[in-house]
Amino acid sequence: MTTDFKGRIALVTGAAGTIGAALVTELRRRGANVVAADGVSGKPWTEADLRTEHMVRLNVTDRASIRGLVARTESQLGPIDLLVNVAGVVSFGSAEDLSEMEWDRVIDINLKGTFLACQSVMPGMKRARFGRIVNLGSIVGKNSGNARPWVDPTEQQRAGNLAYGISKAGVHAMTGFLAKELAAHGVTVNAVAPGPIATPMTTNFPDALKAALPVGRMGNADDVVTAILFLAARESSFITGEVLDVNGGMWCD
Repeated sequence: MTTDFKGRIALVTGAAGTIGAALVTELRRRGANVVAADGVSGKPWTEADLRTEHMVRLNVTDRASIRGLVARTESQLGPIDLLVNVAGVVSFGSAEDLSEMEWDRVIDINLKGTFLACQSVMPGMKRARFGRIVNLGSIVGKNSGNARPWVDPTEQQRAGNLAYGISKAGVHAMTGFLAKELAAHGVTVNAVAPGPIATPMTTNFPDALKAALPVGRMGNADDVVTAILFLAARESSFITGEVLDVNGGMWCD
């Protein structure tokens, strides 16, 4: 399998985070033209020259903004053939205390934002009869919540993550639906479901759970990037609708 992404045009959301930044760096190293978008960092996309700008600011929950950035990318760089949806937020606390505002925030960014980005690149990928979409899911979208509350029941308030888990389960399901809709157009849609990855979201991960991981360590951003690049490669044309686990053996299905 080639490791060369020369000439590929990629849009990466959540590009300022640990995983997003590592992905952008690796794609650029391999020759891709990358539009790195983030919700809090960078110049507003409406003011950016995408041929030279390192990072642009984008609200993934706003359809007009995403479609505008896609159109600007197509005008300045060419058709997008790779979309990686990394943008996401986490939320902790018990379901009983979860506010409607917090529920909406997490679902809007993690699920709605992923959908809007996918929807926005679909016409161009269909016209080109080629495209790769990779969404970022999570083990929490598969196992009905992380294991922390069961290690220490007093952590339920701090470690429960219902809204996050539901949003990622939705991303997994959406990936399958879009894969079937786009398969005949040469476009694959897959997801990567990380387990415990060393990022600012997991700074308080208990030592008891780290020790229980079959591979004996937490994952890192490069582990996730490797999986994304595999699914993003031209050669991965017969893989679509998959949710690829990257969790060190913590969850197998």
